[in-house]
Amino acid sequence: MCYHPNMDFHSSRRRFSACLLFCLCLMISISRAYGTQKMYIVYLGEKKHDDAALVTASHHDMLSTILGSKEEALASITYSYKHGFSGFAAMLTDDQAQDLADLPEVISVTPNQNHELMTTRSWDFLGMNLDQQPPNLDHQPPNKLLQRSKYGEDIIIGIFDTGIWPESRSFSDHGYGPIPSRWKGVCQLGQAWEGTNCSRKIIGARYYPAGLDKADQEANYMSPRDINGHGTHTASTAAGAVVEGVSLHGLGVGVARGGAPRARIAVYKVAWQTTKRVELSSIAVLAALDDAIHDGVDVLCLPIVLNDDSFGALHAVQKGITLVYGAGNSGPRPQVISNTAPWVITVAATKIDRSFPTAITMGNNQTLVGQSLYYLLKNESSSEFKPLVHGGSCSGEALNDTIINGKVVLCIFENFGPTQDILPEVITNVKSGGAFGAIFALYTIDVLSSTDDCLGMACVIVDIDIGFQTATYIGSQRLPIVKIEPARNITGKQVPAPKVAFFSSRGPSVKYPTVLKPDIAAPGVNILAAIGDGYGFDSGNSMSTPHVAGIVALLKAVHPHWSHAALKSAIVTTASTKDEYGNPMLAEALPRKVADPFDYGGGSINPNAAVDPGLVYDIDPRDYNKFFACNMQKYKICNITTTLPGYHLNLPSIAIPELRRSIKVQRAVTNVGNVDAVYQSDIQSPIGVKIKVDPPTLVFNATQKVHSFKVSITPLWKVQGDYTFGSLTWHNEHHSVRIPIAVRITIQDFYADVA
Repeated sequence: MCYHPNMDFHSSRRRFSACLLFCLCLMISISRAYGTQKMYIVYLGEKKHDDAALVTASHHDMLSTILGSKEEALASITYSYKHGFSGFAAMLTDDQAQDLADLPEVISVTPNQNHELMTTRSWDFLGMNLDQQPPNLDHQPPNKLLQRSKYGEDIIIGIFDTGIWPESRSFSDHGYGPIPSRWKGVCQLGQAWEGTNCSRKIIGARYYPAGLDKADQEANYMSPRDINGHGTHTASTAAGAVVEGVSLHGLGVGVARGGAPRARIAVYKVAWQTTKRVELSSIAVLAALDDAIHDGVDVLCLPIVLNDDSFGALHAVQKGITLVYGAGNSGPRPQVISNTAPWVITVAATKIDRSFPTAITMGNNQTLVGQSLYYLLKNESSSEFKPLVHGGSCSGEALNDTIINGKVVLCIFENFGPTQDILPEVITNVKSGGAFGAIFALYTIDVLSSTDDCLGMACVIVDIDIGFQTATYIGSQRLPIVKIEPARNITGKQVPAPKVAFFSSRGPSVKYPTVLKPDIAAPGVNILAAIGDGYGFDSGNSMSTPHVAGIVALLKAVHPHWSHAALKSAIVTTASTKDEYGNPMLAEALPRKVADPFDYGGGSINPNAAVDPGLVYDIDPRDYNKFFACNMQKYKICNITTTLPGYHLNLPSIAIPELRRSIKVQRAVTNVGNVDAVYQSDIQSPIGVKIKVDPPTLVFNATQKVHSFKVSITPLWKVQGDYTFGSLTWHNEHHSVRIPIAVRITIQDFYADVA
């Protein structure tokens, strides 16, 4: 005790001062040792681990030297990474993190970060028509990927998402054989998840809840079970079993299936429903990557937005796993693309040749057409005319003085932007006013899943022009009325497709401008797949990502010895840049435009062509370390200042962000087609640039399976320019192997025009 009432004043004051000084020192010491803690990731590099338990113990020993005891180290460490790389995640103060970073065996110490998540027609649209009979490989056409791969049988796809709903018909294991003997994963038990929830289809399941507060834990299943529906949707899109007669109230009717319907699924629940949104953390993703490397997955589907400097992803690729990420949902602005590291496949989103036209008939018999998921309720026999009112933007303020009960409300969004983000709030406003339905007038977007909250209410999305025509009718009538018909299904060439979706994030990459991203585009709009016990539509790069993951699984089944880079090359170089009529693909923007490689990479994925690409641009996975210094800085896992320009990496694309004088880029191609083959080069030079290839002809035979060549790129203008685009194609009578080229001529180091 510092003070006692029987002490004299001067003595007590001296004792109090001394005690105060002692307490201040103690507080400083406690603050240093027990100050504000946060989660850190400690990376120790790539090491061979023969005994995982010993590795974990070594992590505890290392941390105990900083914290003072093994007990504190055990309490601090959340995850111990020990399969693909060595490291751990721990709760530390900033000072403790600095002390760890100073240890010679520590490569980096980085703070944890939270990140976001990003069918019945799409597979037919991609040319992968389902053959219900067991494939007879001796009589299958040589380019039919689905049948040649035996539907992806026994390929293991890992899904990093919100978990899975195992009772869905899409995950039936009827007719499946034993689990592949190479599988080393587990079925982790938890809330509403028993051992029987794993099967010969869902062969493994893990979950990673570290860092969730109590309220968020109560809002989730503490198990691999999916409460959100997102993970179930993506898993069924990638590898769902064949389910006939699927639809959403008669819309999108058909056979639901994944791209690789006979593949096995491994669930890694890294994303959680929080009070604000679905989130996931770096520490959980790294732990899941570490486990996936150990478990034996072949392909990883990651429909998430993550840092480009993920050393976990790099190590997984170097262990032979193919990683497929989404580009993000921040389009159509340029330079907003995510997941742009060269060692992953980054997927943009496109629309397919299916629409749901919805007739809107005014009281003057004028009929306009929008799109919706509207259907008649059981007690309704036909559509009826309803009063029609103008609700402006349909904000709470705009609707304050408008009586909308039992009426159809016109909501016009005149501002350009991600309108789908505000639709849920607007739908809530309209529903709370008792409206019968709503007409949403938007710019260049028909993401119908944004109207999910309508729940049977007539919600129609129309173009902004139709919105103004509707407003004109309202203004011309004393009692305007409207009738909304249920949506219809239309598929085929009446619907121009593919088209890059409005929301799909666009390049160029800010972190890696010498690496062209995205790599490829795949269906991601209004995809019907499993959600809980039923099926529903959803849109986003989270939908396009599992399409590519499923196709990669099929390619791995046909070509089990191909590297990650070879698989990526096959997908990129065989993609299409045309729509179904042979016209250039378009991209939704304001206004719509002809799509370019920053919208779709190599183009729209063509699975049946990818199985037989002719040539591939292969990469030794160790080469990534030559270009990206991933072990150099204490507080950065990968140094984005590359040791060499990324365009010298043997990628199936070329991106030159600053061309001032002639440069030469070397590439090498490996023949994976007929042993004896001759390829001629075909150059489409970007505007303002001259491209020359040496040699212009490549001759392959039994002894010459790999050819190197040089690409000379010379500016023709002296101007502070913008990006222009071209291509290099190697072709013969059987194959066309095309890579996209993006070049920007510059004369100054800093400039305002960016894309």
